[in-house]
Amino acid sequence: MLRVTRLTDYATVVLTVLASAPDVVLSASGLAERAGLEAPTVAKLLKPLAQAGLVQAFRGATGGYRLARPAAEISLVEIVEAMEGPLAMTECSVHAGQCGIEHSCGARANWRRINDVVADALRRVSLADMALPVVENRKAIPVALASG
Repeated sequence: MLRVTRLTDYATVVLTVLASAPDVVLSASGLAERAGLEAPTVAKLLKPLAQAGLVQAFRGATGGYRLARPAAEISLVEIVEAMEGPLAMTECSVHAGQCGIEHSCGARANWRRINDVVADALRRVSLADMALPVVENRKAIPVALASG
């Protein structure tokens, strides 16, 4: 089964909280409270999200975090890659030379095609799409994935 890690899932939750108040700077503890997560978990998520340029950090007494750019401009693939590294269905679909049977494998090219399809699908889903209410979200995301 393919699945994102729990931290990537939580990162998406934290980012949707930030997307719901794009002009507000929220502390890590404030984000944790709004997201229903533990403060240490949120603090752990914020570092890679900031390093990836998805959130801006502000220091000081009134410091905290906000989205680095509009939610519509942040794709789901950026979130996944910020938390997990480059998207790869298999080790060889991104990095050559990682498999002992690579020279005789006929499946590598197909795994790369599948990897590209999944990455393209995740690129088409924005953080703004993920932040939609559940009823609308069910309508919005499949349409975005089906197009193209």
